[in-house]
Amino acid sequence: MAQVLLTKRIEFAAAHRYHNEAWDSARNRAVFGACNNDPGHGHNYMLEVTVSGEVDRHTGMVINLFDLKRVIQEVLEEFDHNHLNLDTPYFQDAIPTTENIARVLWQRLETQKDIGRLHAVRLYEDEDLFADVTASAGLDVASVTRRYQFTAVYEGDASSGGNWNGHTCDLFVAVRGPIDRETGMVTNIVALDRLVQEKVIQPFNGQDLRKVLGIQKVTGEHLARTIWGRLVISVPSGKLERVRLVQTRDLAFEYAR
Repeated sequence: MAQVLLTKRIEFAAAHRYHNEAWDSARNRAVFGACNNDPGHGHNYMLEVTVSGEVDRHTGMVINLFDLKRVIQEVLEEFDHNHLNLDTPYFQDAIPTTENIARVLWQRLETQKDIGRLHAVRLYEDEDLFADVTASAGLDVASVTRRYQFTAVYEGDASSGGNWNGHTCDLFVAVRGPIDRETGMVTNIVALDRLVQEKVIQPFNGQDLRKVLGIQKVTGEHLARTIWGRLVISVPSGKLERVRLVQTRDLAFEYAR
């Protein structure tokens, strides 16, 4: 029988600080930026837990949602409304980055046999940053996704007589790779932000992209591929996994290799 994926979302609040005790203040600040500020800062995290399994022919469910919710809430009791560096044992020798927190939550959830087969864990630090850990990639690898935004003119609407439209787009840039032991990150977010600002946001925001790119017609598909090409060889570490361009709530474009 085919496997079905079931995802449950639960929110919790916690504080953390990015800090490597083996580094001096200047290096910590250069690598982690404001995330290194003492004593730390808080987030309302959103955790998505995906389990896989066959649909039970008696219940019509992969797993009882009440049981899944109960198990996740029990696991999160250790983390909710705590400072992850100071109040939990998991980050004495690891930095509580989004990637590392997702990995720790996977390890805690994996021991809970009541939820069946764990397929993926996605942790949102906020609306602009989330990390994925999956069964297929293993716990030493994660994907981190960062959201950016820009407004530009680029797509024509034939029904309106050839007028060209401006869009405010959400740009999601996903990078996959090993979780670095020293930084706890797949890629340097500070450096990734600089790269996207330089290669995409600054040249595109507020512009007519036909003029910027020197072509007559710029579609969403073309733009997603163009953004990929501008970023792929310069990602600080890890590998560019996906570029997702959300034009409206009903329309999005993705490019990946």
